[in-house]
Amino acid sequence: MRSDALQNRRNCVNGGTSLLTAKAALNISSNGHLPHKTVNTPVLPVLKHVTTTTIQPPLKSSLLHNNNLQNLKHAPDSNGSAIVQAPETATQKTAAIKEKAADQVNPEDIPLSIAFFTFLSYGVLLLVGYIKEFFNSPDTNEKNREDYVPLFVGFETFYFRYVYRPIQDSFCSPICSVPGEMVTVMERKSDDYNWTMRLTGKKVPSINVGSYNYLGFAQTSGPCHDAAEETTKRNGVSIASCRTELGTMNIHKELETMTAEFLGTEDAITFGMGFATNSLNLPSLLTPGCLVLSDEYNHASIILGLRLSGATIKVFKHNDCADLERRLRRAIIDGHPRTRRPWKKVLIVVEGIYSMEGTICNLPRLIQIKKKYKAYLYMDEAHSVGALGSRGRGVADYYNCDPKDIDIFMGTYTKSFAAAGGYIAGSKELIDHLRIHSDAQHYAPAIAPPVVQQIITAMTIIMGKDGTNDGIRRLGQIHRNTVYFRRRLQQLGFNACGHPDSPVIPIMTYLVTKISVIQRSL
Repeated sequence: MRSDALQNRRNCVNGGTSLLTAKAALNISSNGHLPHKTVNTPVLPVLKHVTTTTIQPPLKSSLLHNNNLQNLKHAPDSNGSAIVQAPETATQKTAAIKEKAADQVNPEDIPLSIAFFTFLSYGVLLLVGYIKEFFNSPDTNEKNREDYVPLFVGFETFYFRYVYRPIQDSFCSPICSVPGEMVTVMERKSDDYNWTMRLTGKKVPSINVGSYNYLGFAQTSGPCHDAAEETTKRNGVSIASCRTELGTMNIHKELETMTAEFLGTEDAITFGMGFATNSLNLPSLLTPGCLVLSDEYNHASIILGLRLSGATIKVFKHNDCADLERRLRRAIIDGHPRTRRPWKKVLIVVEGIYSMEGTICNLPRLIQIKKKYKAYLYMDEAHSVGALGSRGRGVADYYNCDPKDIDIFMGTYTKSFAAAGGYIAGSKELIDHLRIHSDAQHYAPAIAPPVVQQIITAMTIIMGKDGTNDGIRRLGQIHRNTVYFRRRLQQLGFNACGHPDSPVIPIMTYLVTKISVIQRSL
């Protein structure tokens, strides 16, 4: 979003100080408040016109009060006077969560006419591409390699040339600042229809709605920055070894102990890369003869790990527990497709918050199914840990479920903690098994000490161990901002998908041409 366009939109959120970040979730501003004011919304391309509208920011979330439910909540009525509200009971809270779950918007739930024209637009682009290649086929021969078969020829290269390349200026914009509520984008131009891009030297201050900095811990100042700086001076910038050789320091053990405490599990183990946490640990838990029930929208790292394991994979419809149970029951009855023998083990793999759809898994129902059929439950909380729940503990905290009912917690430190790496948490027997058998422990470097300290400091703040209420404020702020941002998008005419409480808010444009129109107009 360009700076000259920002001025027309800054009246949307506190004069431009409470700004947006993290996959359309909102970063934490310095004052932590969203104002109640009258907003004059400008007309945007392909959006419905919204006239002067009075916006009521969401009331202070119960996230700030869950530690003391006996305190009465005070909320202003329309006249500004205080109304005393009784605290929510557990039954009321469960009913509210179920109601919100019913309001989840699936990106695939679209009118047939929109789906038709969306596929038609892509079909036209591909048809034009094939016609161009028929009359002017690109040179696919390898340079300086006579008689070599082309190394990069396939539908992906074709798609890049005729679909992605014309609008590639809308993606992968280089930045030169901290990804906070504001981010500085380096402007690019193309003189050959986006075949190549050049930097103009202009730096554009922009609102950040694309990073994972959910709680605003990616900063150039503050407790996280100061603690990481001191750790760098003391322990250096890297371990340069894997955990099973010379890569384990006291600070790594401290992080694992704190992660287990944070999640309410017996133990935890950490890894240097979030993607590898899934792809290199699932093969350590599964073998041929095991059955896996995997959500159709699971992350690529999960899919890769399951394929490497050699287990039999059955995919169920996204967030459809009825379809999950139906497929699970059928698979148990039939047994292994070749031998008809019982499965060695059954694992259900889901995500807490799905990073592309913004939906939240139905954890209580998943726990019922896994207990009924004696299956294990593996939950990827890369996007939910730290950003969901009254204490920031993720989906289990959000639904008030017992962490012991989830057999394997997986998560990353790259989002809410503004760091790097991942973890797996669960029983002590599980973690001891992974310490011995995980390839990520033997062949990948340990998390760098400054990064570990960043995570520890951020987690300490979230847990309130720093003696302040900064963690509570950040958790409450992301919830209020999420509700506010989603409401404003809907008022502007956008199709905002996902769960009402999810900090991941996908916006569906459907037509590929609208992607560039919206990005360039902002």
